[in-house]
Amino acid sequence: MYICNDCPRNCGIDRTKEKGFCNMGLEPKIARASVHLWEEPPISSGNGSGTVFFSGCNLKCEFCQNKEISKKQFGETVSVERLKEIYKELIEQGVNNINLVTPTHFLDAILKSLDEPLSVPVVYNCGGYENIESLKKLEGKINIYIPDLKYADDNLTFNYSGAKNYFETATKAIKEMFRQVGRYKINDDGIMQSGVIIRHLVLPGQLENSKRVIDWVSENFNDGDILFSLMSQFTPNGECTKDELYRRLTQEEYDEIADYLYESGIEDGFMQELSSAKEEYTPEFDLTGVKSSAEC
Repeated sequence: MYICNDCPRNCGIDRTKEKGFCNMGLEPKIARASVHLWEEPPISSGNGSGTVFFSGCNLKCEFCQNKEISKKQFGETVSVERLKEIYKELIEQGVNNINLVTPTHFLDAILKSLDEPLSVPVVYNCGGYENIESLKKLEGKINIYIPDLKYADDNLTFNYSGAKNYFETATKAIKEMFRQVGRYKINDDGIMQSGVIIRHLVLPGQLENSKRVIDWVSENFNDGDILFSLMSQFTPNGECTKDELYRRLTQEEYDEIADYLYESGIEDGFMQELSSAKEEYTPEFDLTGVKSSAEC
């Protein structure tokens, strides 16, 4: 029996018998494991990031670019031993790190798969909607945290991601992540070894939300503490139920937020060009790297 309260949904479901809010059972399900070149420069420059894309999610974002795996449950269930093998296979390809994408709901398997230290940093790449108690179990196993900070407006949280108290939950989680790994460290090759990157995707028509996110980051961290990644890659999808999300950002909208970020005093981080809002930057979820060579 595994009564699951690993994420803030606290659904209390025995995921050995049925699916939780995340639409997943207890065993990890993966849609792709491959070298990825489109993360922030200190994560994927050079040899790339060894990304493992997990299926399912504890958020229900209307604008999700990975909806095939987050909502439609595409992927293949693997054992913890196979998960360890996947890490090894990616490391043998020379990747900068092992990047666990949307891993929150597979906490038990993640912990078991990292029972021995890896030879490269481990990245925990998540939506920011995390339980403090779960994060504490990861202490010492995760080197780099990449949480989203999607919303400062909880009305948007409920309307766009079907969650409550996101801002309070995510900001507490980010502070716990920073407590664990400390100020970011980048080696002489420009590759990140530890620290926190906070991501924020600018949504069309929601500039005040983005400004409030930037305000919180500038008020809670000093220069050299964390990296902030401002993202412009919002891409409408055909399954969204919110009419206002059926368009891309305008250049004027993004320029306004970019100027606000500049004036905030946050200097450590990254900004995407507006041209980054392209479907081709979304990986193809085709089980690449998931099956062992013996199974292929």
